[in-house]
Amino acid sequence: MSGSQWVERWRARGRTVRVGPHEVFVVDEGEGPCVLVLHGFPTSGYDWSAVLPELTKRRRVIVADMPGYGLSSKPEAYSYSLEAQADVMLELWAKLGVSKGHLVAHDMGTSVACAMLARREKSALPVAFESVTLSNGSVFIEMAKLTPSQRLLRHPVLGPLFASAGSRAVFGLQLRRIFGRAGSVPAEELDAMWELLCAGDGRKRLPAIIRYIDERYEKAGVWLPPLGRLELPSLILWGERDPVAVMAIGERLAREIPGAELVRLDRVGHYPMVEDPGRFASALNAFFARVER
Repeated sequence: MSGSQWVERWRARGRTVRVGPHEVFVVDEGEGPCVLVLHGFPTSGYDWSAVLPELTKRRRVIVADMPGYGLSSKPEAYSYSLEAQADVMLELWAKLGVSKGHLVAHDMGTSVACAMLARREKSALPVAFESVTLSNGSVFIEMAKLTPSQRLLRHPVLGPLFASAGSRAVFGLQLRRIFGRAGSVPAEELDAMWELLCAGDGRKRLPAIIRYIDERYEKAGVWLPPLGRLELPSLILWGERDPVAVMAIGERLAREIPGAELVRLDRVGHYPMVEDPGRFASALNAFFARVER
């Protein structure tokens, strides 16, 4: 099956929900306790497609593309700040009738999660979190090892040029370099991820979207201290071979979040839910089962 066919099958599983000025694509499957997913950069909620069959056996899972990603709207005039993304996701979950759920975040989504947790300390959110799972995200941005593509996209002149000139070949090469094993993901799946990135002028939005890295530096004093006071059950689920959000970040999170559990996935890199969906889903389900007892 081609990458385009995988995309169309994914599209058929979801729907679009209007959230403010945005059309947000969401896949909402399963029944039971709710799992709320925040995806990473530069891909989309499609990253979670292979883990959904296991997660949805006992739970409702909501996976949405944030504005600028996947099949959601990608407006030119939008801040793409992580605080704004948090607003959209919280409003979406409330619209879907969610009152509580397990928060699960990967990559850029881990900082959206941190923004939500910081707000939670100050006032009630429209959704109550039952647990938090953070996976392979550069929460401590000073410890991250940015890829060449990320560094180019952040350049004020070269960024737009690089985004416009990007190709499926370069995209695939960059992703395979951050996987734990270069051949762990089939080419057709990378085709689908690239097609979703490009949809709706997605490549043109990359220089604006990647400003989230600057926001990680700017908001560190707001977002990080609440982690040290977090009283929710927490799982740090990390691919050990990640060359970007390195294992030391996961270890530091496990030290700083009170009572956090650290699960290392050996031979897995930056995209554990894509590279080894079986082990990733198994670790999540085991954690949820302990929390829900």
